[in-house]
Amino acid sequence: MEKFADEAIIEVSSGSGGNGCASFRREKYVPRGGPSGGDGGRGGNVVFTVRRNLRTLAHLRYKYSFKAENGRDGESAGRYGHHGADVIVPLPPGSLIRDAETGDLIRDFSNDKEDFIFLKGGNGGWGNIHFKSSVNQAPRKALPGKPGQTVKLKVELQIMADIGLVGFPNAGKSSLLDRFTNARPKIAAYPFTTKIPNLGVLTLDERDVIIADIPGLIEGASEGAGLGFRFLKHIFRTSALAFLIDLSDDNYLEAFDILLKELGSYSEDLAQKKRLLAGTKTDLPETEGRLDELKAKYTSEEIMGVSVFSGEGVKELSYAFLRLIKTDDDNNVADDSACEDSSANMNDGQIQFEGEIL
Repeated sequence: MEKFADEAIIEVSSGSGGNGCASFRREKYVPRGGPSGGDGGRGGNVVFTVRRNLRTLAHLRYKYSFKAENGRDGESAGRYGHHGADVIVPLPPGSLIRDAETGDLIRDFSNDKEDFIFLKGGNGGWGNIHFKSSVNQAPRKALPGKPGQTVKLKVELQIMADIGLVGFPNAGKSSLLDRFTNARPKIAAYPFTTKIPNLGVLTLDERDVIIADIPGLIEGASEGAGLGFRFLKHIFRTSALAFLIDLSDDNYLEAFDILLKELGSYSEDLAQKKRLLAGTKTDLPETEGRLDELKAKYTSEEIMGVSVFSGEGVKELSYAFLRLIKTDDDNNVADDSACEDSSANMNDGQIQFEGEIL
């Protein structure tokens, strides 16, 4: 059974500080040696770190509680207690942590390259060496360590990708991803074959284009219908969208309007992303002339035709993806002419694979 963990509830606790020590020097020739109690060690911190090799939150499903070590107590002879070890919580890129009770966003790990100390451990208590004074040469006072903190968090994952593939079930999204990247999504001729997001990497001209295929949408998806609704959040962070239109479907001329409406109902920001349309299954006899009809209806949209089966348009579409995600200062952007003699890592549409969600 396929499982894709994109949410988890965890409890994290920083360590308590060690207690200070109340002791006195006891040496043969020092009858009144005075206080010698050392301080307690600091408790360990709760630290979040981004791990690029993680793709889901599955590892958090099997470990609910993360607790840092407590600091050690201080000892005699002025010896300080050891600090408690930090607890490290690894997260995949694109993770969010929220307060589990209020839902308030605490941290967005979309671009984090440094570790984030979320909870600091409690300070160690002072030993009695700190309390010696002119009026109290033998203090018996020592302070306890400060307690650690415990917080319950909700961790969410929003996939980081350049291009999000959007379409109805059986529009050919998974087949296209498979042709591009070797991501090996589950493919079959029945609706909702894709039940989890799939991620693949297409490499062109020494640049990686990360492509995400989410489960197919249906009309009413923005209101919770079908499988795609749960995963719409995963295309929030894409740079652009590719709407795949099944030209063999009788409603091919209405498909884009419905898809765009569903995205806009879920979030207006999604409907405003850079995009292109790809008419799929152009190799089938019944699709003849339909790509031209699609272009005639949507004159302001960039529309391309593609057949995963024959390979027609696959290379051109890959470079269109590269153009979509280019930045203004990108000097290595390929144009259509590059498709003919490019040294890109392609072999009949198969492009270097880098990553996969299982």
